[in-house]
Amino acid sequence: MDDSSRAPSGTESGDDDPSAADGSPLNPSSGSGDQTPTNDSGKDSHATDQASVERVKTPPHHPRNGGMKSSWRQTFSSLRHRDFMLLWLGMLAMMGGMQMQMLARGYLVYDLTDSASLLGVVNAASSLPMLTLALFGGAAADRVERKRLIQIGQGVAGLLAILVAVAIYIDAIEWYHLTLAALVQGTAFAFMMPARQAIIPQLVGKDELTNAMALNAAGMSVTTLLAPAVAGGLYALVGPATVYFVIGGMGVLSVAATSMIKPQPARASARKPAMVRDIKEGLSYVRGNRFVLVLLFMGLATSVLAMPFRFLMPVFVVDIYNLGPDSMGLLVAIMGGGSLVGSLLIASTGAWRRGLLLILGSLASGAALLLLAVIPLYSAAAVIMILLGLGDSSRRTLNQSLIMEEVEDAYRGRVMSIFMMNFGLTPLGVLPAGLISDWLGGQWAIGILAVMLLAVTVVVWATQKRLREIN
Repeated sequence: MDDSSRAPSGTESGDDDPSAADGSPLNPSSGSGDQTPTNDSGKDSHATDQASVERVKTPPHHPRNGGMKSSWRQTFSSLRHRDFMLLWLGMLAMMGGMQMQMLARGYLVYDLTDSASLLGVVNAASSLPMLTLALFGGAAADRVERKRLIQIGQGVAGLLAILVAVAIYIDAIEWYHLTLAALVQGTAFAFMMPARQAIIPQLVGKDELTNAMALNAAGMSVTTLLAPAVAGGLYALVGPATVYFVIGGMGVLSVAATSMIKPQPARASARKPAMVRDIKEGLSYVRGNRFVLVLLFMGLATSVLAMPFRFLMPVFVVDIYNLGPDSMGLLVAIMGGGSLVGSLLIASTGAWRRGLLLILGSLASGAALLLLAVIPLYSAAAVIMILLGLGDSSRRTLNQSLIMEEVEDAYRGRVMSIFMMNFGLTPLGVLPAGLISDWLGGQWAIGILAVMLLAVTVVVWATQKRLREIN
C-alpha cells in the first residue's frame, strides 16, 4: 500500500480511537492486521500529514457495535452538546428555507415554462457544482475551520434568495435566472455541506454520532413537514416573491445561530500539501475501504433513482392530479411527517441492526415510488408519502452515520465530499426522468426508476453480508 492510501496516525479530535477499526473492508480474505506506523525517510517526523499507519481490518463475521444503546430516553441526548444544538438550530433555519425554495422554484419554473425538461435543467443546475467542486470542498473542510465554510454557504444561500425575490417582485424573472441562482447556490453548498457533516463528530463524539445524525434528519423532516405547506400556502395567497423573501430571512437566521458555535480548529499540520494531493489522498483512502465504497454506492443509487421524484412532483400534481401548489405542499408535508417518525425511531434505536435497517429503508423508498407510479390518485399519494418519508429518512441517516463512524476525522471532510457528490449525480436520474415524463408521462418515468432502485437494493442485500449484520 502506498503512502497516499494510508491513514494518519493521529487526528485533531479525541473521539477517534485507532482501535475502532476505521476503514474496515468487506473482503473476507483480509485478516485483522496490526497498526504499524511508518515514516517517510528524510521528512519531518513532527508533520502529522506525513505519518501513516495501516488501517485496522475487521473481519466481516465480527460486526462492529458502535453508537449508543437503544432507549427512548436517549432520543435527544446529543442536543445536550451546546455547539451541536446551535448547529442543529442553524440547520433548521437553512433547511426550512431550502424546502420552501424547492417547492416555490419547482412550481414557478413549471408555471413559467410548462416543461418538465426545463424543470429538470433548473434543478440539475444546483447539482452540477456538487459533482464538479465537492472534492475541493471536502479538501477545504479538512484544511480550514469548518464553521467558517458553513457560515459562508448559508450567507450565500440567503443572499441569492433575496435577489430572486426582488427579480420576481419587479416582474423580471425568467427560468434562466433561476438556473443561474441554482448554479451559484450549488457552488456554495459544494463547500458548505462536507464541512457541515464533518464537524458533527467533533461536536458530539462517536458514541452519540448516530443519535446526532438521526436528530439532524429529524430536524430536516420537521422542515419538510412544515416549510412546504407554508410555502405552498404563501405561493397561492401572495405569490412567489413573498416566499423568496421569507427564504432569505431564514438564511440570515441560520448564519446568526452558527456564529455562536465555538471555533473547531482545522487539522494541525507542519506543512499544507497541495489541495490536489489532499484530494488524491482522500480518494486513495476511500478506495482502500470496501465497506465505505458499498455505503457510497448505496447513497449514489438512491440519489439517482429516488431523488428525481421530488423534483418532478409538480408534474404529478399538475398533470396527473390536476391540483395546485397548496396540494403539492401538503404532499411534501406528509412525506416530512413520515421522515420525522423514521428519524426519531433511528435516534432511539441506537446500535441495533443498522445495516439491515438501511437496506429496508431503501426497499421502502423503492416500493413507495412504484406505488405512486401505478396509482394515479391524490388520496393514495397522500398515504404513500408516509412510507416514502420513512424509507428516505432511515436510509439517509444510517448511510451517513455509518460512513462517518468508519473514517478518521482527518479524512471526514473529503469522504463526505464524495458522499455529497451523489447529489451532483442526481441529474443522471432527473434529466432522463424529465425526458421520459415529456415522452411517456410522469408515471412511467418514476415507475422505471422505482424498479431499478428495488433491483439494486436486492443485489446489495444478497451480496453484502457485513452490511446486513453490522450493528
